[in-house]
Amino acid sequence: MSSLNLDDFTDLIERPDGGVRRDAEARRERQIVPPGALGRLDELGEWLAAAQSAVPVRPIERPRVVLFAGDHGIAELGVSGRPAGGAAELVREVVEGGRPVSVLARRLGVPVRVIDMALDCDPQTLPADVAERRVRRGSGRIDIEDALTLEEAATAFLAGIAVADEEADSGTDLVVLGDVSVGGTTAAGTLIAALCGTDASVVTGRGGQAIDDLAWMRKCAAIRDALRRARPVLGDQLQLLATVGGADLAALTGFLLQSAVRKMPVILDGVVVAACALVGQRIAFRAPDWWLAGQNSGEPGQTKALDRMALEPLLDHGVTVGEGAGALLALPLVQAAAALAAELPEKPEFSEKPVDSQEPADSEQAADSEEPAVSVKQADSEEPQVSEPSAASEEPEKE
Repeated sequence: MSSLNLDDFTDLIERPDGGVRRDAEARRERQIVPPGALGRLDELGEWLAAAQSAVPVRPIERPRVVLFAGDHGIAELGVSGRPAGGAAELVREVVEGGRPVSVLARRLGVPVRVIDMALDCDPQTLPADVAERRVRRGSGRIDIEDALTLEEAATAFLAGIAVADEEADSGTDLVVLGDVSVGGTTAAGTLIAALCGTDASVVTGRGGQAIDDLAWMRKCAAIRDALRRARPVLGDQLQLLATVGGADLAALTGFLLQSAVRKMPVILDGVVVAACALVGQRIAFRAPDWWLAGQNSGEPGQTKALDRMALEPLLDHGVTVGEGAGALLALPLVQAAAALAAELPEKPEFSEKPVDSQEPADSEQAADSEEPAVSVKQADSEEPQVSEPSAASEEPEKE
């Protein structure tokens, strides 16, 4: 896209190839394990085949974890288990290998990429490749002010598009998408409540580091106040992200939509990514066909958003830590589905049979048969000539 026109995504995003999916289903019918015996792995394999437009499905060989990071001003109200501005420390721990996502990624051999969009710290304290796309230092307090200006929201959205293009161009064949934020679940709850037309209490969860009841009530009040500011701009998704989202959420939304344009499958992590996916669905209704819900974190807002998009989580382990860790746990399941779909043999009756003439097992068997043996040459002739038994006749040609 030459300019940021969100309506373009409706035309640019196609559904995964339905014809290829039918071919994958037909192939599955021919395999030795009965369809349905592998549960959701069957569905996953067929989905991957359609997404790749390939039968048999190709293995997932170059996955990557992509994390967008930011601090949210709403954290000043004590709505998070971590202090306001604490996301920068989390990012450093991810980069240094000390967070759950880092441990899992090492074990699975998956690279992790972190992009700072609005961390509340000096960018010089972060690696250059992490801080190079920062839009601003921290996002605004969404209960009383906009998270971003409209121009900042557009810049962040375009940054997400650019990162998706970079991943697709580098050969990444599946992305595990997550966030690293403090206060991000409050912004996410506001977006989900606004888009689903529900009350703050329905979407307010305890966050990645569980908060107590008093903090939960403060969070619920913050979402309620932010909702009042969100409802008037529901018709403009970019303005909605600027009003009650944040730079990291705008970038996540842009990344999700451009991944669908580039036909690059994405596994969604927790409530923050689910909220951005819900915004993406409002922009382009076909986009969720390219996404998988990795896990059920137990956050009520995530449940609401996934239900609206008709996405069923692959795992239900209640991982609330964020950072893509819960979704990364689902990656081996997706890889297993691809392997089974591609490598299970077909039933014998569907396998290719060699084109050979049916010959007697030995000469004695040929001699004992009631009818004289017919040679291959005779079988190919228009009128096979079988000699009648007589003393003068020649012996049948031996093969």
